[in-house]
Amino acid sequence: MAEKTTTSTTTANKTVAKKKTYKNVAEGRLYIQSSFNNTIVTVTDTKGRSLAWSSAGHCGFKGARKSTPFAATTAIEKTLEEAKKYGVKKLAVYLKGPGAGRDAALRYLRTKRDFDIDMISDVTPIPHNGPRPPKQRRV
Repeated sequence: MAEKTTTSTTTANKTVAKKKTYKNVAEGRLYIQSSFNNTIVTVTDTKGRSLAWSSAGHCGFKGARKSTPFAATTAIEKTLEEAKKYGVKKLAVYLKGPGAGRDAALRYLRTKRDFDIDMISDVTPIPHNGPRPPKQRRV
């Protein structure tokens, strides 16, 4: 339901841009995917349509600094500020991955009182047996 309209009309050498309109979404989902190299944060509505997103690389961090907890916190801050424009008040949080950003995300969400956290869930994929291991090394 998140629609952005940016159309411009030209009349007699004048360009008039219409203002963005934001749909009002009360509930949303916060997906935090934290790898060893980066942290990607996405806010969606309950149907899964993306409202706002950010990552440590998108916030200006490069190289080894992308994988720090501070970079993850910055990405979450930026995403939640964008989600406020849509009127999101209630969030369900889904954490995925083994990176350093997941702990920083939980710490940040505990201190932030703007959103009502409904649920925190870990959706990291776990192998039930995994691929076959390599053959034994002969020395």
